[in-house]
Amino acid sequence: MHGKDILQKMKAGLFSSGADTGKGKSKMSKHTTQGFHCLKGKSNHDMEDYVVSEFKKKDDSELGLFAIFDGHLGHDVAKYLQSHLFDNILKQHDFWTNMEDAIRRAYRSTDAEILDKAKVLGRGGSTAVTAILINSQKLVVGNVGDSRAVMCKNGVAEQLSVDHEPSTEKRLIESRGGFVSNLPGDVPRVDGQLAIARAFGDKSLKLHLSSDPDVKVVTIDDDTEFLILASDGIWKVITFAILVSHANINSIEIQSFSCLADLVAGYVKPRSSGRHKKHQGCSISSKALD
Repeated sequence: MHGKDILQKMKAGLFSSGADTGKGKSKMSKHTTQGFHCLKGKSNHDMEDYVVSEFKKKDDSELGLFAIFDGHLGHDVAKYLQSHLFDNILKQHDFWTNMEDAIRRAYRSTDAEILDKAKVLGRGGSTAVTAILINSQKLVVGNVGDSRAVMCKNGVAEQLSVDHEPSTEKRLIESRGGFVSNLPGDVPRVDGQLAIARAFGDKSLKLHLSSDPDVKVVTIDDDTEFLILASDGIWKVITFAILVSHANINSIEIQSFSCLADLVAGYVKPRSSGRHKKHQGCSISSKALD
């Protein structure tokens, strides 16, 4: 199925059956809303993707917490991240004063917790892409793996995350004693197994994998139209250009976006209607496209 076909089905609401959905709004800004949608597709294993999409009060500020965790070889690591990663980030002593370092430290400490619990959580792992929206004015994005965060400004998409692919991190993997396979007809893999170079968990490969996130801070201004967090399954079928051209809030409402699976979208800007602006957020999931 092509990306344009999927978007047409989104509009028609054909992916909505059996989905876990939700939405909410900011208490600090009436113009900011969010939502999420998770739906298992045709794969013969259990759902391995988990999302966070909520607003939370911390001290005197409001935080929009958005994330997608795309598990592999089981769902337990992704589920653990859903319950613990943001808590570990927010309890860092320098969260407000040095947010980028706080996020990096929390990613690493959470990975250490997962490795310590490997007997319970299993041998699998997970990617992660997280976004923290502070008072609807500042956005901090972190990621490990190949799930992406993409922001649209003035109709132009900008990727805020980094794809951690084995081919681009080959030297680092080899410096850790690992290798990158590149067999005909297959994608590059760490030690011939994993198609991403950074991940949580994966204890058997951890000597050759990193859980250090890339972190980027962005100011939200009047040119910012929306932010999308999505697993790799979305980007295999929908390009930036197609998504941006169809994701205009005036043409597809949140209810339509909620028909994708494994996608978390937080719309932080907004359309103008006279003197009023509306900020919208939406979260979604991508196994429905398998």
